[in-house]
Amino acid sequence: MATTAKSTSTNSTRTSKPKQTTPKQTATTASRSDSSQVREGVTKARKGAVAIVRESAERVVDLPVGAALMLRDRVEDAIEPWTTDSARERELKSLRTQVTRELNRFERRGGQARRKATQRARSTRNRVEREVKSRRREVEKTVRQNRGKAETQLKKARTTVQERIPVLP
Repeated sequence: MATTAKSTSTNSTRTSKPKQTTPKQTATTASRSDSSQVREGVTKARKGAVAIVRESAERVVDLPVGAALMLRDRVEDAIEPWTTDSARERELKSLRTQVTRELNRFERRGGQARRKATQRARSTRNRVEREVKSRRREVEKTVRQNRGKAETQLKKARTTVQERIPVLP
């Protein structure tokens, strides 16, 4: 059995010998006139041009027809769920579910944004309040120090003035 498969595979892989031309064939080719060769070339060129024109015309016709068919298929796909009562109910239920799902998603995102904004406002308010208290304490401290210095200087100036001016009778 293995030998049969081997012989089959070797037979199928053999290459055929190249065809040899006969003297009659070469004489026919050589005897053809130049004018017949020219006529043949012109015919081939004409057939090629006709083929190009035919393909272009077919394409011009096929394009809008194909577009119209695609549009028809899309319209059919859009209308199909609404043609029967059961399909219509199924489609409406699906749409209601999608709308409900989207509304829930919007609500979650809105709530999350509101909570973040509230938290940001609260932390900003607390930070500003801390800064205001700190600055108030600094200002009060500076005012007390300056007041103390001013009172001290005023007392010195008063005593100096009293010492220089004699008591009036």
